[in-house]
Amino acid sequence: MTDATLSGVPLQHPDCLFIDGVWTSPSGAKTIDVINSGTEELFVRVPEAQEDDMNRAVAAARKAFDEGPWPRLSHHQRADYLRAIAREIATRGGDLADIWTTESGIVNSIARSRFPGLAGVFNYYADLADTYPFVEERKPATGNVGLLVREPVGVVAAIIPWNGPSICIAWKVAPALLAGCTVVLKPSPEAPAAAYVFAEICEKIGLPAGVVNVITAEREVSELLVRHPDVDKVTFTGSTAAGRRIGSICGERVARCTLELGGKSAAVILDDYDVDTAARTISQMAGFLTGQVCSSLTRIVVTRERHNALLDALSASFGSIKVGDPFDAGTQMGPLAMRRQRDRVEHYIERGKAEGAILAAGGGRPKHLDRGFYFEPTVFGFVDNHSTIAREEIFGPVLTVIPAENEAQAVEIANDSIYGLNASVFTNDVDRAYTVARRLRSGTVGHNSFRTDFSIAFGGFKQSGIGREGGTEGLLPFLETKTVILDAMPHD
Repeated sequence: MTDATLSGVPLQHPDCLFIDGVWTSPSGAKTIDVINSGTEELFVRVPEAQEDDMNRAVAAARKAFDEGPWPRLSHHQRADYLRAIAREIATRGGDLADIWTTESGIVNSIARSRFPGLAGVFNYYADLADTYPFVEERKPATGNVGLLVREPVGVVAAIIPWNGPSICIAWKVAPALLAGCTVVLKPSPEAPAAAYVFAEICEKIGLPAGVVNVITAEREVSELLVRHPDVDKVTFTGSTAAGRRIGSICGERVARCTLELGGKSAAVILDDYDVDTAARTISQMAGFLTGQVCSSLTRIVVTRERHNALLDALSASFGSIKVGDPFDAGTQMGPLAMRRQRDRVEHYIERGKAEGAILAAGGGRPKHLDRGFYFEPTVFGFVDNHSTIAREEIFGPVLTVIPAENEAQAVEIANDSIYGLNASVFTNDVDRAYTVARRLRSGTVGHNSFRTDFSIAFGGFKQSGIGREGGTEGLLPFLETKTVILDAMPHD
């Protein structure tokens, strides 16, 4: 396959891998078919990297870090490259939005509204070159001058998921580059096209060879990347099951890792808050990316006497969302990303019914859509917090309403999970909101809505991950801290 135009989105080299600054033919003949989530048709075919390809990519990143100019540039010089990337992302925002819709099923109008902020991520980290204290003077216990120096961690393996690839590229790669790291970017085989666009951008702006490498691979070769002794750090976004595996491998060789993993996030509805308002607010965000969001509020905890009212309100609001072609302006929720994901959701629907939950809305494929991986907005009531659909991440448009005896038990239920990524408290009393928020074991807690904010920090408690992304917190994992003790202050 040579040049391809996919739904109007040009990829210049879909048959190659991006290694050491050039588009390179893969070592083998295996390929990966990427399927259009809305039509079930072939979207693009890309190479499936083999061990030799992975080794070449790591070697290029290693050489670029050990021998190349990149880590020895000033932070301001690297910031200039980040700003150039930002400018190119702004010009390719429409392409990236269309890719996101085609591969993952997000409504296109929503995708396009998100991409102006993507360039801002690279500009944000570029601005930190002026403000972040990469070198700090400290008073040493011995000696005359103590310096706390933050240096790049080295070669980074950035492994990104299929549900939000462009966003994950930005929040992983931008801080890594500012820090002075080199990167091997490994997108999900179900959604690689955004990484290809990013490679084209790196090539266009003249990023030094080997600083960013892009390869597409299945699980076996991806694990070789995690195990590779020349990879200093792994930053991964994906399932908790995969995160456990990656964390254990990194632990074997004491490699650094940041893991942004799954969630089963709770919305705690306090008794002073209107159930209709809560239902509308939750429904508006629950359909975002067809529920394929790790931080989505899927466990709705409410006192027992208000359970039925909230269940009815959620069934009416969430159940009425218009499902259809994600490129249609009238569509409110598109398809799931792939057949495997739809099968997974259907499996959980059957488990929920078998374990005694009440299916109040949805639960099947829309009858008017016979092509694409579509699924109805679904609401379960009278869900036991120990049931499968309350414990496991479904990753689809499925809400579970869980009754609690009182506010104290509602918080207890919210915390009774292996996950702790996101949560929200619905109350008219900001002091109660803050008090409850401090009791919830969650990386983010919002007030009266779904909230996350990468400009501050994003990440989870418990098995929702290790470390944080976004903000200055998201720069720290790409830096090693060194103590330098001198007889006198250096002149530079």
